[in-house]
Amino acid sequence: MKFRIFFLTTCLAIHIAFTYAQNAEVQADPKMHFFIDDLMKKMTIQEKIGQLNLPGSGDITTGQTTNSDIGKKIKEGSVGGLLNVKSVTKIRDVQKVAVEESRLKIPLIFGMDVIHGYQTTFPIPLALASSFDMAMIEQTARIAATEATADGICWTFSPMVDIARDPRWGRVAEGAGEDAFLGSMVARAYVHGYQGDDLSKNNTLMACVKHFALYGAAEGGRDYNTTDMSRIRMYNEYLPPYYAAVEAGVGSVMTSFNEVDGIPASGNRWLLTDLLRDQWGFNGFVVTDFTAINEMTEHGMGDLQTVSAMALRAGTDMDMVGEGFLTTLEKSLKEGKVTIEQIDKACRRILEAKYKLGLFEDPYRYCEPNRAKTEIATDDHFNAAREIASRTFVLLKNENQLLPLAKKGKIALVGPLANNPGNMAGMWAVATDHRQSVSVWQGLKNVLGTDAEIHYARGANFVEDPALDKRINYGASVGDYSRTPEEMIAEAVSVASQCDVVVAVVGEAAEMSGECSSRSDISLPGHQKALLKALLDTGKPVVMVLFTGRPLTMTWEQKNIPAILNVWFGGTQSGNAIADVLFGVVNPSGKLPVTFPQNVGQIPLYYNHKNTGRPLPEGEGFHKFLSNYLDVTNDPIYPFGFGLSYTRFTYGNLILDRTQLTENQSLTATITLTNSGNYDGAEVVQLYIRDLVGSVTRPVKELKGFQKVFLKSGETKTITFIITPEDLKFFNDDLKFDWEPGEFVIMIGGNSRDVKSATVTWTK
Repeated sequence: MKFRIFFLTTCLAIHIAFTYAQNAEVQADPKMHFFIDDLMKKMTIQEKIGQLNLPGSGDITTGQTTNSDIGKKIKEGSVGGLLNVKSVTKIRDVQKVAVEESRLKIPLIFGMDVIHGYQTTFPIPLALASSFDMAMIEQTARIAATEATADGICWTFSPMVDIARDPRWGRVAEGAGEDAFLGSMVARAYVHGYQGDDLSKNNTLMACVKHFALYGAAEGGRDYNTTDMSRIRMYNEYLPPYYAAVEAGVGSVMTSFNEVDGIPASGNRWLLTDLLRDQWGFNGFVVTDFTAINEMTEHGMGDLQTVSAMALRAGTDMDMVGEGFLTTLEKSLKEGKVTIEQIDKACRRILEAKYKLGLFEDPYRYCEPNRAKTEIATDDHFNAAREIASRTFVLLKNENQLLPLAKKGKIALVGPLANNPGNMAGMWAVATDHRQSVSVWQGLKNVLGTDAEIHYARGANFVEDPALDKRINYGASVGDYSRTPEEMIAEAVSVASQCDVVVAVVGEAAEMSGECSSRSDISLPGHQKALLKALLDTGKPVVMVLFTGRPLTMTWEQKNIPAILNVWFGGTQSGNAIADVLFGVVNPSGKLPVTFPQNVGQIPLYYNHKNTGRPLPEGEGFHKFLSNYLDVTNDPIYPFGFGLSYTRFTYGNLILDRTQLTENQSLTATITLTNSGNYDGAEVVQLYIRDLVGSVTRPVKELKGFQKVFLKSGETKTITFIITPEDLKFFNDDLKFDWEPGEFVIMIGGNSRDVKSATVTWTK
């Protein structure tokens, strides 16, 4: 009896909540609601299902759209949108079929992977997170939106906010790293940048947060692989960035390829309805990733009709490319496997998105022919890309202040990435014109002019397997296989021997990270380490400029190379930005959003881990019967938040305004920061908190705030953080978001390892 009362009460509560949500939406925009009501009354079941279909661009050719297979489907009302159609001319041509030749003249939505810029390509997202500068990240999204919409696109499959703690996974490059707090801040910045304050403006872009959910936790770091974790870990460590995007008003959500609690995400009702809509209040639409519904069959969930019905019932609204909805939902409706209410709900959400984008008012809103001439790849955008890239680089080592280099003498420029414009932009650069990309060689020429001589040698290929070379270079082999690795190294040594300093530009090729680019060995590929060893043997000072889309294992490099500058992949202006930093025009200020392990055996390795019952003290070597390795310490090469500067920042003592607090009180933590070096520069001051005792185990520290502070040489500033009980909250065993009284360690410093700390007691 008690269960029945509970069940009926729960059902009533859900009904009331749903009715309230519907009424709230009507009140929010009654005009939209009644417009779509009227439109849907005219739609056949086939036309409603057609809105749920998102095919690829198929055989579309400008001027031939009507006669193409896609064109015929558009005329029939069987297409809701298209992905990867580019240019105003082509998009206008396709849209014309939809709004002039289909029965109800419903416009299409056009989506593309605009991941880190459009034609003006910015640093990869992992690099942008290194800036710890949310206004700058928002600026990149705003420029990307301006350029993409000028080319006819109104929807981007970005941001990717998956927490990633396994650097073998290639898509680490596409996110903000390992930390939920930083990831949440970045997610909001992207959404605000893309969508602005009015989606109906012709220069705003509907965002799509992905991949919902837990995609970054793929087992073994292997893309598309399975995922399994507790609800507490989900809520505390992986879900916050998705929620932040929803809270910021993201227009759409993309499902992930992995399973969640044994059910693939695209068919997971708890994930897409109970959590996303009922708990979080998301009111946009859900689209699958590429053929994700079809792939549920391989997961073992049934045939295409079965998994398509499952996805719709779960809360998936749009089927990307697979056409499972298009080909099976009408049959499932007749057989009672789905309801007309479920189809209507999905159709309404997609129509609402089109309404919010202003497409019903003007289907050609994003097809102004003159915008592309003046708003894509402009000088202002390139200048912004150059400055932004320089602020994402992370100085990992600078022995004896080797950097910045003087603009004089002879410089040996060596390595497979030294004169390689095609690899500057990084992964997911689908709209990049690589002819506009500035190589490192060209960047050095631009900055140095006639002040110094540059002598170039390739030195090494990325890999020595031509087939693998094609896979990591957009399908075209770029290696020099006319010479042996030894001959290429010998040439580089000869060049270096004649110069004053060596700049070795090494690392991954652009497509060695990104989707389907998992690596089991995350050391420098090919013969690049052998090249570095040979260059060191010349006795010349060596600067290592590292291109990478993930943390690499660099124990030998950190020990032996005197200066290491991690430049990730900096976008179309990479070469200019790198030269700016190498020669001191810009002082590097990036901080790592990921931990760099010593070797793959330490993975997963992240700063906000939990303690074991036998923890090894940080920084210590082997202790018998404690949690450690026989052959390596527990410590990373570089911790989360780490990054050097050409100047030196000195932290004063941490001062708290009180050490005993009650529930409603706030804590003020201050610390002085002094630029005690010889260069002006910026430092990211980071706040961490540890909850010493909890009802569930708590991390050893968690990032709770940061400030990027610019100081002139010799300048001192007092940095203040206000901490409230809100900063202490976490999801407990009942998945209740709250804080618990007790002792807390407050930590402030320049990275997650090197901090000043003090303890407070907070009571309720």
